[in-house]
Amino acid sequence: MFKSGLLILSLLLIPIAIHAQNKSYGGTSFYTERLADEEAVYFTPANFPIKADGKTDVSDALQNAINDLKTTHNFGILFIPQGTYLISKTIYIPQAIRLIGYGSKRPEFVLKKNSPGFQAPDSTDKGKAHYMFWFTSQVVQEGKKVNDANAGTFYSAMSNINLRIEDSNPYAVALRTHYAQHSFISHVDIQIGNGKAGMFDVGNEMNDVRFFGGEYGIYTTKPSPGWQFVMIDTYFEGQRKSAINTREAGLTIIRMRAVNVPSVIEIQPNYVEKLFMEDCQFDRISGPAITISLGENAGNQISLRNVDCRNVPVLISFRESGQTVTSKEAIYKIKNFMHGLQMSSLYADPVNHTISELVPLKTFPVPVAKDIPNLPPIGTWVNLKTLGATGDGTTDDTKAIQEAIDKYPTIYVPQGWYKVSETIKLKPNTVLIGLNPIGTQFVLDNNTVAFGSFGAPKPLLETAKGGKNIVSGIGLSTGADNPRAVACKWTAGEQSYLNDVKFIGGHGSMQRKWKQPAAPPLPWITSVDPSWDTQYWSLWVTDGGGGIIENIWSASSYANAGAYISNTSTPGRIYAMSVEHHVRNEVRFSNVANWKVYALQLEEESLESTECLPLDIQNCRDMVFANLYMFRVIRVNKPYPYSVRVSGNATIEFLNVHNYSQIKYTTNTPLYDPNSNYTVRPWEFNRLIITELDNQPGKSFQTEGNIEKLATGFEFPEGITKDSKGNIYFCESRMRRIYKWSAETRRINLLADYPWEPHALSCDKNDNLLVVFKYVPKKGYLVDGKPEVYTNPPDAAGTSFSGWGNSGFGTLVYSINPADPDETIQLLPKVKMGSIATIFKALYPSHRWRDYHDFNTVTVNKPSECYVAKDGVTIIPVVYDLARSACLVEAYPGKLLYETDEYDKRTVRLQVSPEGYVSGLTYFTEKGEFASAVDQQGNVYIADGQIYVYNPDGKLINTVKVPERPSTITLDTNNQNLYITGSTSFYCVHLK
Repeated sequence: MFKSGLLILSLLLIPIAIHAQNKSYGGTSFYTERLADEEAVYFTPANFPIKADGKTDVSDALQNAINDLKTTHNFGILFIPQGTYLISKTIYIPQAIRLIGYGSKRPEFVLKKNSPGFQAPDSTDKGKAHYMFWFTSQVVQEGKKVNDANAGTFYSAMSNINLRIEDSNPYAVALRTHYAQHSFISHVDIQIGNGKAGMFDVGNEMNDVRFFGGEYGIYTTKPSPGWQFVMIDTYFEGQRKSAINTREAGLTIIRMRAVNVPSVIEIQPNYVEKLFMEDCQFDRISGPAITISLGENAGNQISLRNVDCRNVPVLISFRESGQTVTSKEAIYKIKNFMHGLQMSSLYADPVNHTISELVPLKTFPVPVAKDIPNLPPIGTWVNLKTLGATGDGTTDDTKAIQEAIDKYPTIYVPQGWYKVSETIKLKPNTVLIGLNPIGTQFVLDNNTVAFGSFGAPKPLLETAKGGKNIVSGIGLSTGADNPRAVACKWTAGEQSYLNDVKFIGGHGSMQRKWKQPAAPPLPWITSVDPSWDTQYWSLWVTDGGGGIIENIWSASSYANAGAYISNTSTPGRIYAMSVEHHVRNEVRFSNVANWKVYALQLEEESLESTECLPLDIQNCRDMVFANLYMFRVIRVNKPYPYSVRVSGNATIEFLNVHNYSQIKYTTNTPLYDPNSNYTVRPWEFNRLIITELDNQPGKSFQTEGNIEKLATGFEFPEGITKDSKGNIYFCESRMRRIYKWSAETRRINLLADYPWEPHALSCDKNDNLLVVFKYVPKKGYLVDGKPEVYTNPPDAAGTSFSGWGNSGFGTLVYSINPADPDETIQLLPKVKMGSIATIFKALYPSHRWRDYHDFNTVTVNKPSECYVAKDGVTIIPVVYDLARSACLVEAYPGKLLYETDEYDKRTVRLQVSPEGYVSGLTYFTEKGEFASAVDQQGNVYIADGQIYVYNPDGKLINTVKVPERPSTITLDTNNQNLYITGSTSFYCVHLK
């Protein structure tokens, strides 16, 4: 059993016989008949030189069909009829192309036995494999580099198609799927056989996918662009190594069955995972069902709920410690297993904790039934275009659509942009089915009369109250200038279903290449649009609305919020909702109960969302948020105080929370309660429960120790340092200000206010102030007749901070005399590293954001150059991470140095050579953000939400609670005071 303190619930079990539960390959066809769509392409012998006989190689014809569809249409559907299709090479599927099978049986693509190239690994490939189908960002040109699907690859999919890898293809992988929103795999069986895997690099979501054989069902790195991945109703059987091998995939798994495999989930060494599993089954697992790496790291967030186990003797194995969670029972249920940083109430201190509640069972339960409603039989679908709708983007189709709904319960909506001018009202049993939300849209023209001027919310699409409505595969566009518009008002009941719906506007919009759009396309956003935030909400669930909401992308900056759920206690479930780029609110919940929200992803853009509140929850109860991701893009240049605002709630549970950004301006705290003025500090945590008791008035944040606020009113003060006289310096980077706090007068003054953006400060041996700053060359300025150019150095490659256009600047160092700063500013010279035989100290970034996981190697790289301070013996080695540094750490030869792996939230210990090189990296503790400080006894103070104090052996000996999240810290020369820059203020903690 596991270590002491772990809760294990055990009851007497009566053993029973175990029956094999093999699932046959093939599956049930989801689309049993051909669907007419004049804008789609059909992969038939009538249109292409092919035979679906399993003998004729269709590789070239299939690739040509896909490429032609993308080139001529920009997005669309390639329908694949029932049959067996032989391929022998990789098929590339560019952005926004969907392959959809139809027929009484699913069509099947077969990788021919011993296909060329599939017998050996590709050493240049990320997955070290070859692929049957590879989703890409664009059409792949013969002989040119393959551009993998990425954060901008939307609307790609494969559905109702089976895949089979024949023998003698040991390095074959069926799918590579590193795409983003509105992309998915559904209703697919994958017979991997002796191949490598069914899928490499997951993206967005999958539904009803089964994996048979292979080394792995799935092996994966982080999805694009770092979001969660949702798996619903999946099945894995007979993998030779593990069902899933993963790192940082944000696995959100609902109703997965794993049968007869050595391992269910294997987290790769030295990586973390945010794993949520619910209503799953593990059956005959010979090795540890789940292997966890870095068990004490806050980035590891493991949550299992209602998981049935049969013949699973070792449930959990912790890779580094060797500890395990086991059960002697043949059949048992994981009622609850949670591992990671946890808070039992709003006011509780965060602690690393493991909860394990295992309950013996007498019989193995039947799998939990799926909650996603079935579509009506395809024979009952009525094609909207046969009822008078045109979908040409110009003709008003309102009357035709509404009359179709009034007459028929199930409407198939072929691709087209259907202009409407009044609310489309659904009947209680209305089902609207599209197959591509960018190709199939209901569209309002700007200034549509019924949606203009002042007035109450007016929906473009409105469901029936309490209805069993299904709306799937349709985009809803309310334009830019329709101030009363709500894209969808959802009041349908618990058995309703909203799926694959895109709320059009801004990011993710695409042109119809082969049709003249009804209005000029929305441009790529390069400036503030006065029409932003002038409509009501895109998705409004209210008045008892509920049901299943799956695979939604709501990113119209014209809307007040991407989703607003209000006034309902009808059970609801959200699977994979992306809400982004709104001006003031992303998602709001008000007076809501009995909802579960899985893999909600929130993102704030620079122009639109600098002042946006990601998530607001008020007066709600009995809700769960699992695998909640909140992100601010690299272009945001201003901090925001919190990501989630809560008020008046009861029994709200957060499981696996990821609050992050490549920039330093992550929201200061993930959660804030305005009634108590209390903040939850950890950016990464496994569990937080808000109870009704947390709403008691009078609760407020309590600090510990003798803490003095010295000054306030700053914007993200950082870069703290001290001189030999005890004076303290810090800066505001965006505001380009440097401050000095005088130890003699105990007053703060603005020291410098130059055009250059300061990042981090330090002092040389003679108390000259050294400033690491960002220098952006001016267009047209010439040096020796040539433009001034700065390129990223090689060590920039390990961090996404250097990507997304964040380049072209220099990170330089200047020096000033604090007694006369304006007249003494001077750029420091660079010399060859090692040319100064014995230095006084080297100054390195105190933290590094290396989200490509090369921290351990790049930190001990030997820089080739360094800046030299005016004292001649203080150096600043030239490393890329100075560009993002919030402060510097002093590396004294012969003394230990502590730096922070900010991305992995870990502090490491290093040794310093006489020349200023660092080496001998060892892990010190699994905690850390921007800064640390070391006292004379060797105790290490680490800023990570609070101030955590460790002795030299890495044991936590004290926690200093401070009024604001600390950004940077420094000790005075006598170790009597700890100085802190917080979110807005400058503090002193009197230690003695």
